[in-house]
Amino acid sequence: MRPDRIAVRPLEPDDVAWASDALAVELGGRLQARRSELIDVLEDQGLVAWLAGRRVGLLTHRPDGPARIELSALLAVDRGRGVGTALVAELVRGAGAAGIRAIRVTTTNDNLTALAFYQRRGFRLAELRAGAVDASRRTIKPTIGEVAANGLPIRDELELALPL
Repeated sequence: MRPDRIAVRPLEPDDVAWASDALAVELGGRLQARRSELIDVLEDQGLVAWLAGRRVGLLTHRPDGPARIELSALLAVDRGRGVGTALVAELVRGAGAAGIRAIRVTTTNDNLTALAFYQRRGFRLAELRAGAVDASRRTIKPTIGEVAANGLPIRDELELALPL
């Protein structure tokens, strides 16, 4: 394999410590609030991206009904190098081969980068849960900030879907 080529493989037990640390830095930890639930994304199935001999990305996913999966976490340590794209492409490939008919992902109203990323890859807005983040902050994860680094208030969940 070329050293500048991104390799994607399943998440393995040896990856969990790295993934936990990366999630803490990038997404506030492995416990993620969405859909009025707090989930440990490292209990989900996952993929790890490698570049130049080191881990550079993580994607986790879980079943979401009989023919649908939820992308529960996506992070790229090296942004702008195709890491997220490679992880999502591998998820789509594997899901399609397994007979999955749709992938869903939840993000928040302030995360304009994620909204653009997913839409560029064919995801479409499927649901708005107005006030869902406010409710999660009050009931299950008080550490969720009220205002994002870009100055936008963090209030709502947006769900996107990719039909396969």
